[in-house]
Amino acid sequence: MNTNKRQEGFSLIELLIVVAIIGIIAAIAIPNLLASKRAANEGSAIASLRTLTGAEATYQSTAGAGEYGDLAALMGEGLVDSVLGAGAKSGYDYTVVPTASSATNPALFDAGCVPQAATGIGATGTRSFYTNESGVIYFQAGATAPAADPTTRAVTPDTPIK
Repeated sequence: MNTNKRQEGFSLIELLIVVAIIGIIAAIAIPNLLASKRAANEGSAIASLRTLTGAEATYQSTAGAGEYGDLAALMGEGLVDSVLGAGAKSGYDYTVVPTASSATNPALFDAGCVPQAATGIGATGTRSFYTNESGVIYFQAGATAPAADPTTRAVTPDTPIK
């Protein structure tokens, strides 16, 4: 009779080493994944502001009769999708403020977006963005979008996306 039992499998030490290696790989990969997601959100924000600029130009020359529209008006005309028209997309909150023309001033609009969370591990973006009728997109670090002077239309800070 054979009394030797053959035992196969991994020892506890071998399993602990594998778990430690997986933990090290996760500790390296997760921050890079979060940084990639923030970068993708910022890219989406820039593209959305470009979409809004084009939508405003179309709205002004068609349904707006020379005036710009807000997000609801642009969505109502089918110039932006329902996600962007609702004011939140890819971790950013959007605002569009049209200014009606007067006898002395042309119609204007200001469009900006800020990250829903600008700091911490759950940050959806690290920069805020702004554009107006000029079509130039400006950025600023943090959760406050750049702004244009109502009279001169000069943007502070003057940091355009290249």
